[in-house]
Amino acid sequence: MPVGSHLGRIQPPASFHPPPSRPHMPPLSLSHEQQELPTHVNHSAAPAPEMPTTLHSKMDELEGRLLAEVLALEKERTALSHSGHRQRQEVGKELDALQGRVAELEHGSSAYSPPDAFKLSIPIRNNYMYARVRKALPELYAFTVCAWLRSRSGGTGQGTPFSYSVPGQANEIVLLETGPDPMELLINDKVAQLPLSLKDSGWHHICIAWTTRDGLWSAYQDGELRGSGENLASWHPIKPHGILILGQEQDTLGGRFDATQAFVGDITQFNLWDHALTAAQVLGIANCSEPLPGNVLHWEDKLVEAFGGATKATFDICKGSAKA
Repeated sequence: MPVGSHLGRIQPPASFHPPPSRPHMPPLSLSHEQQELPTHVNHSAAPAPEMPTTLHSKMDELEGRLLAEVLALEKERTALSHSGHRQRQEVGKELDALQGRVAELEHGSSAYSPPDAFKLSIPIRNNYMYARVRKALPELYAFTVCAWLRSRSGGTGQGTPFSYSVPGQANEIVLLETGPDPMELLINDKVAQLPLSLKDSGWHHICIAWTTRDGLWSAYQDGELRGSGENLASWHPIKPHGILILGQEQDTLGGRFDATQAFVGDITQFNLWDHALTAAQVLGIANCSEPLPGNVLHWEDKLVEAFGGATKATFDICKGSAKA
């Protein structure tokens, strides 16, 4: 359509005055594409939305979300699968252990040993074989100490089955027998002679009870009371946080051992209580009818560390063949 005829459709307002006439100009020739353009163009309107670009963006975003969810679900499924596998393995191990234990019980197997079924052995007299108890003792106003002992000294003195030293006092508690002298109990360097004898190389159960009140003490061997006394370190509390050594006498805190005072033989079931046991309790322990672990220190493998060639071996004193 010619431009002039298209513009002729617009009616000028009533007050419109046409401009002065101009020389006649020939009409412009427009290309086909220009003729197809709309005549009225609103220059203030926003550009047409880019529909394909927006749609693709939303689709990409949705696709990303779905992919993330899929990956999360895959990870969760893998984790559950691994967890289930581990649980099955753990259950299987527990069942195997239980079945093994049942088989041991059915066939009377001795493969299982409780933590207190062991002995400490010191084969020769020297100043370097011993065991240290890895537990600190509290302050004590009374105690009972019991143990099974087998001396291999050949009758020349039992040495020192145990010693407890604290800072400033090497002889806080010591059980000692040297040469032909009788066995002695030292508390805070005070001495009482005990009517105990271990010279026959057999197993013997000994218990010693003491209380700070009047320094009362009692000594038992194989469940029988062998002697008692008083005024042994009266009113002296046993100091805490010392070092307890099996098999050697300490001249300083934790050391300076003397070979002539060393114990030679075997020790088991060394237990310590914070009170004096009754005669009936001592007898029950000695004849294995009523075992009673120490409430301050009980005989346990992980608490006894051997040094210098001293050894630990599985051993149960209360089995009939063990005492032979």
